[in-house]
Amino acid sequence: MRTLRLLAPSLLFSGLAVAASAQDFLAERIFAAAMGDWNKDGSPDLVVIARPSEGSDDNGVYIYLAEPSEARLQLKVAAPNKVWGNLTLFGQEPAVAALANGSIKLTSQNSAVGRDRWEQSLAIAYRNGQFVVAGYTYSSYDTLDPNNTSQCDLNVLTGKGMANGKPVTARAETVTFEAWSDEIGQKACGFSAQ
Repeated sequence: MRTLRLLAPSLLFSGLAVAASAQDFLAERIFAAAMGDWNKDGSPDLVVIARPSEGSDDNGVYIYLAEPSEARLQLKVAAPNKVWGNLTLFGQEPAVAALANGSIKLTSQNSAVGRDRWEQSLAIAYRNGQFVVAGYTYSSYDTLDPNNTSQCDLNVLTGKGMANGKPVTARAETVTFEAWSDEIGQKACGFSAQ
């Protein structure tokens, strides 16, 4: 564990230095980050949410895998303009977390502004050399109409889940994180795009 604590900062900074030249990525844009072992090789990996670059609307997500033999992180996924969120308003900030099973939880939300409140989470897993969306969870409610609520929890890989308390079955898919759009989850849950 001590090795992980000592290795993590060096991986973070050495990896971001490489990314800066390869992706024109500035460390000042980092809003949130999480470390975990995405590919289960025993080395700490990294995921970063970065503020949008000039001319973009949504935040970027960057996923790195450790290259222990080279003592650096290697960028595996660069998804600029990928996750909605406003970093200056409480209740609209995106979040990222490392899950115990080695997956990444990416959350976006609107829990503070307007009458339509919602939260969406993606479980992103490393499978067969790529990052795929394994799970999709969505909930919403209308602050003026308490009967107007939606909830869905879907295993994207199997196509099975629950929407508004009822079982749903969608086409089982392997969708890379880069190819994912929120409409895929909304459609599978039987909701119109929100």
